[in-house]
Amino acid sequence: MRTRHLLIFAAILGTPVLSLAADGPPALKKGEKIVFLGDSITAGGVAPKGYVTLIKTGLSEKHKELGIEVIGAGISGNKVPNLQSRLEKDVLAKKPTLVVIYIGINDVWHGENDPTKGTPKDKFETGLKEIIGKIKDNGARVVLCTPTVIGEKKAGANKLDGKLDEYAEVSRKVAKDTGSQLCDLRKAFVDHIAKNNADDKDKGILTTDRVHLNEAGNKLVADTIRATIDK
Repeated sequence: MRTRHLLIFAAILGTPVLSLAADGPPALKKGEKIVFLGDSITAGGVAPKGYVTLIKTGLSEKHKELGIEVIGAGISGNKVPNLQSRLEKDVLAKKPTLVVIYIGINDVWHGENDPTKGTPKDKFETGLKEIIGKIKDNGARVVLCTPTVIGEKKAGANKLDGKLDEYAEVSRKVAKDTGSQLCDLRKAFVDHIAKNNADDKDKGILTTDRVHLNEAGNKLVADTIRATIDK
């Protein structure tokens, strides 16, 4: 019924249905304050060629009149429980209007040899939901990113690919369950590597060391997140 009404409305207006039905982010507004919450990848993102800096520069050039503020809140080694413990101090106290959460690598990676050092999937899910709930209760919206890579070999050949895919799927579920925007960085990386890693290298395509971003990786993350928050 809703689709039928949409078609009728579009016909009356002479407007293409796709433009009416397309999902997109809310328009960025004057005084937006965006906090990027994450681990060492986000900590490095505030460097001159880091993804946070690239997003900040791009938004300021496109939306100079809006005075958008961009804040990096990444700490090396962080997992979801660490974000839970510092959310008030490093995020909520800054009164953001939008929070971009990019987490999950360490939750998987740290548990590679000792599961007690990683984050169990159930705690990863409940922790993300708690973080997002508190952010939304404080009036901000959320973009949740899936974790990217631990190794750049193609076709699931990296040791932790299977587990990363599981955690990425948890993030997708959490985004849906909480009504948050999803930024599927995992998919963006896997697709890019499949097309650009002809020699099946372990690193060097998007990362310096299998995990942390090189210049191309920072650009891909920046472009993907910007496409999510500012179509």
